[in-house]
Amino acid sequence: MAEWLRNCWYMAAWADEVPRGSSLTRTIIDVPLLFWRDGEGQVRVLVDRCAHRLAPLSLGRIERDIVRCGYHGLAFDGNTGRCIHNPHGPITSSLAVRAYPLAERHKALWIWMGAPEKADEDAIPDLSFADAAPQHAFSEGYMPTAADHRLLEDNILDLSHGDYLHAETLGGGSFTRAGVKVEERGDTVFVRWTAKNEKAIPIWQPELPDPDMMVDMTTEVLWHPSGVMLLDGILTAAEGRADVEIVTRNAHVMTPETSTTTHYFYCNSRNYRTDDAEYNKGITAGLAMAFGGEDKPMIEAQQARIGGADLLECGPALMAIDNASTRARRIYRRLVEAEKAALAPASQ
Repeated sequence: MAEWLRNCWYMAAWADEVPRGSSLTRTIIDVPLLFWRDGEGQVRVLVDRCAHRLAPLSLGRIERDIVRCGYHGLAFDGNTGRCIHNPHGPITSSLAVRAYPLAERHKALWIWMGAPEKADEDAIPDLSFADAAPQHAFSEGYMPTAADHRLLEDNILDLSHGDYLHAETLGGGSFTRAGVKVEERGDTVFVRWTAKNEKAIPIWQPELPDPDMMVDMTTEVLWHPSGVMLLDGILTAAEGRADVEIVTRNAHVMTPETSTTTHYFYCNSRNYRTDDAEYNKGITAGLAMAFGGEDKPMIEAQQARIGGADLLECGPALMAIDNASTRARRIYRRLVEAEKAALAPASQ
């Protein structure tokens, strides 16, 4: 059975996935969850499992801040999980279901799966660029993927794959030739690729005064143990011309569903063509194609070859390009072990 990091904020959904009066079921770290937004706009979340016979509460009826099990009619408070109506007898503490701390920030819903008293909203990763992005210079997406969340995180922590897997949009060899800096910053990992005096990656060439001009490109990724990864890309002219600057800000968020399935959320913003709605639609479609048509098939096939094992236990031939992903995996394992150790005295 998979061992998970629990004391962290996981991205559970884009906020617009749960409009007013609607509900959403989603499994996170093996826990089935029911989210719903009432008529006033408040989102609530309970484990999607009745305390009585473990039937899905999502098959019941939602009444504002209450959910009523469709099997035997027990009703639960959406804020606390307490049973507030038992048609068959007294209400006991055993009839409660678990409620989870939930926050809505940066156009997303965040859930705390660990000890409720440790849930500090200030610890939610900073995706404020999403709030500040112009309407037509922002896109978001969701891609369920049949792979371990760590394989997807590895993919962003080694962007040299862009030269090969995304040859039409990111190719040209600049990521492979770039200088790479990797740092551990507390419980996070930071990576910077610096490519000097290169032709721009294909997706950016049409935005330049001369598509063949030489440029400098810097790409940075900041990985969080919760699977949140912030990715910034900056292009300037190699000669330092002040009239050329392309900046994109992105997030790739890998929220574990099970040991071999992941909720992949992503978003993108940019500093050019910020009022061009049609161009933005093209960017949105392009991202869906790159991630869904190129990354997803490869990583799902990789997962199929690995099976139920851990990648590092399979003895892969690691190279320098695996530096950041290996560090991230070790940090994740350390944090999981620390949580287990903290719980051990209470369970003995």
